[in-house]
Amino acid sequence: MSRSWTLILGIAVIAAAGIGGAAWWQAGAESIPIGEVSHVHGIAVDPKDSSRLYLATHYGLFHTSADGTAEQVSQNTNDYMGFTPHPTEADVMYASGHPAGGGNMGVLVSRDGGRSWEQLASGAGGPVDFHAMDVSRADPNVIYGLYGGIQVSRDGGESWSAAGAPQADVIDIAASAVSPDIVFAGTMSGVMISRDGGATWEPTGPQGQPASMVHTAPDGTVYAFIVGSGLVKSPGAALDWNPVSNGLGERVLLHLAVNPADPDSLFAVTDESELLASTDAGKTWQPLSS
Repeated sequence: MSRSWTLILGIAVIAAAGIGGAAWWQAGAESIPIGEVSHVHGIAVDPKDSSRLYLATHYGLFHTSADGTAEQVSQNTNDYMGFTPHPTEADVMYASGHPAGGGNMGVLVSRDGGRSWEQLASGAGGPVDFHAMDVSRADPNVIYGLYGGIQVSRDGGESWSAAGAPQADVIDIAASAVSPDIVFAGTMSGVMISRDGGATWEPTGPQGQPASMVHTAPDGTVYAFIVGSGLVKSPGAALDWNPVSNGLGERVLLHLAVNPADPDSLFAVTDESELLASTDAGKTWQPLSS
């Protein structure tokens, strides 16, 4: 079995079990170097300051600074999964995951930039533990979540229902920026698309290899990472997929963020929680800590 396949299968097992590693964050610490942040489950560009990032981790939500450090934002050390910011309200964020003591937290919302969180809903069959979640830029009331199958909310996260799901195991999901009914799924066999809110699915882009990550940029561009091939993208709903970068070696990208102020500025998290930055729309990458 190739290293890439082993990594993806390992990620799936860890996600299902909610397993973490040794703690790298000590409560009470003021900040740590960005390069020491680990177990990153989500990444987003700060809408108020595009030079800073939010990092959702196994030990809480962190905020990066220009000096190369990260400090804890959340008032707790919950394991935040499915982290996704509201596309137009800078202080509103959604997440799911596990409290420090174990169990599932359902759907959470923060209205103060990630400092405090409250349960918004349990989700269908919950409390859920969404390992991926995305808010539609086309209609922010529409939110998709991944918990076993795919769920959808059409009232800002207050109520949820089960949607359909691709036949292949789903790793990641991303709501289209073009239509609230279009949603993408990264699966073990490639990228899938639904045009009816998740009810039915069809393949799009390269097939036959796992798509470990799928992400939609503010301008509608869809990115996906195909294991063994690299990063690919499609301009909006055209679904004309083109290679972006295959120079990442054996790295596997799990999460991506695009700077709303500069579409060429990308940030990514790898399978080993390495933080990378690109200034040329993903063609080349550098460690964020450098």
